Order: sequence, then C-alpha cells, then structure tokens
Amino acid sequence: MTNKKENTLKVAHQAFEYFSNGLATGEWNNFLGMLTEDFSFWFPQGKYHGLNVGKERAKEFFNYVSQAFSSGLNITSVERVTSSDTTVVFEFRDEGKLMGEPYKNRVAVSFDVREDKICGY
Repeated sequence: MTNKKENTLKVAHQAFEYFSNGLATGEWNNFLGMLTEDFSFWFPQGKYHGLNVGKERAKEFFNYVSQAFSSGLNITSVERVTSSDTTVVFEFRDEGKLMGEPYKNRVAVSFDVREDKICGY
C-alpha cells in the first residue's frame, strides 16, 4: 500500500501530464476529469480575478487560456517538483505565442490533491 505522499505525487503527476497536454492542444477533458466539483483556483486579473470555485468555472478558465494561446503553449522543461502530503508544486519553462506574440516564461503551479482528484490550483 502506498503512503499519502506517494499517492499525492502519483495523482499530481497524472494531472500535470493532462494539464501539459491541455496547454499544448486545447484539449482539457482529461484534466477537467481529475478535478473535484469544488475545485478552486486563483487568478490575478480580468474576468477570473481572485478566487474561482467549481469545475464549470475551471472549464471556462482553461478554455480562455487556450484562446489566449491559440497555437498552443508548450512546456519545454520541468525544472523542479516539490511535494508534501497534499500539495505538489511543478516549476517549469514554457513557450508559445500569447495573443500572437512570442511568449516564454518560467512558471510554478501547485496542485492540491484530495484522494485521487485535484481540488486546488
């Protein structure tokens, strides 16, 4: 039997694979399928400014991300993964075009895990 941290890592790595695919292709169904109904995320500006709650709100947000990066956003390297019993942080580099303009960034995202689902981003 795996311990809690191992399970958290397993779930988060699977979600990160689906997340990466969503960024690259705009196909979010697998990632969305891993979210709890009360999934929550924070965003710094615009229509999604502040705390957002619910799987439907997440679906709207990630579709918005795909519109902003209409030709896809590709993760070029994962720099570091840090974890606890309930949270996994992925630090990575990505590149693509944001609203048609060249874009490169170093990003950190965290996934909060509850059982076999992602409950926070």
